[in-house]
Amino acid sequence: MKKIILFIAFVSSLTISAQEINWMTFEQAIAAQQKNPKKIMIDAFTTWCGPCKMLDRNTFHNPDVVAYVNKNYYAVKFNAEGNEQISFKGKTFGNPNFDPNKKGRNSSHELAGYYGVRAYPTILFLDEKSDFIGPLVGYKTPKQLELFLKIFKNDDYKNIKTKEDFEKYSSNFTSSFKD
Repeated sequence: MKKIILFIAFVSSLTISAQEINWMTFEQAIAAQQKNPKKIMIDAFTTWCGPCKMLDRNTFHNPDVVAYVNKNYYAVKFNAEGNEQISFKGKTFGNPNFDPNKKGRNSSHELAGYYGVRAYPTILFLDEKSDFIGPLVGYKTPKQLELFLKIFKNDDYKNIKTKEDFEKYSSNFTSSFKD
């Protein structure tokens, strides 16, 4: 009986770990791009943000999202009010006004400012050369995120010039993710 329980626990742990996005730091993603070019998806979150926690729990743990992101993107978790030092494009970004004694809101990280992050959560997309494609602001369900994951991955965004182009694209989009 103990062997069966241990086996079930082992299989369950494999299933749980298989449903995790392979998160890395910003600098790790940039370095990985040099070896194998892929787009980067950055989850710009804060520790106090409720919708950020929902995005992590409901969307970033969805098996369809996990599989697609792990296959097609380098995924970065970025605390937009954290104090890590990040070197990017010859500049070092930090958070000089960070207060380690603060609970809740803190000052904004310079990298968040560089990308114009003004609300949380914001998902940032970079191309294979680490150039900024665009932001996706707010909580998204797996199906809502799927549209953007695929539009950026397939470079379809390059053919969308107007609101009407986007509406046509999204109305013709067929989702395959489950919520």
